[in-house]
Amino acid sequence: MPDQKRIFIIHGWGGNPREPWLSWLAKSLGEAGFLAESLEIPDTDNPKIEAWVPHLQKRVGLCDKNTFFVGHSIGCQAIMRYLEKLPAEERAGGVVLVAPWLILSNIEGQEDRMISSPWINTPIDFEKVKNNAKKIVCIFSDDDPYVPIENADAFSEKLAAEIILKKGKGHFSPEDGVNELPVVLEKITEFQS
Repeated sequence: MPDQKRIFIIHGWGGNPREPWLSWLAKSLGEAGFLAESLEIPDTDNPKIEAWVPHLQKRVGLCDKNTFFVGHSIGCQAIMRYLEKLPAEERAGGVVLVAPWLILSNIEGQEDRMISSPWINTPIDFEKVKNNAKKIVCIFSDDDPYVPIENADAFSEKLAAEIILKKGKGHFSPEDGVNELPVVLEKITEFQS
């Protein structure tokens, strides 16, 4: 089908594509005529940049104005690191990042600190990320235990992202009772207009 909009949904650390709001979103986007795929990223409990980004590159193939991304938590990091590596002639139509972060709080235990450290400390070329996506929207919760709200200012400043702040959604995880996230569907739909 010409100009079919493709949407890739990337789960977070320890997550999977069957999480309630991710599967709801994939189904809702499919019903709206999008080709939506919620990816299963390998080694979800031990996410590594050098595994997640190439997996995304392989699954997406050619990225163009009809290619869109939705990420959750560390999945947002993977999308940004994917975008900064795009060739000059490729550009995504839009990106929605849910609970994205550059800094984290409440990381407990040596293992979790070791896993998160490369994601936090490996620089991102924000100018390339910004240039390689037509529009970027970031959604935060006012009570996220892991993603301090100052991340919102950083994403606004570094990526000129539209910032949306939700109340009482925690980390947008199943444990927070987030089974649907209509704002993501709304934003993706807006991208096509």
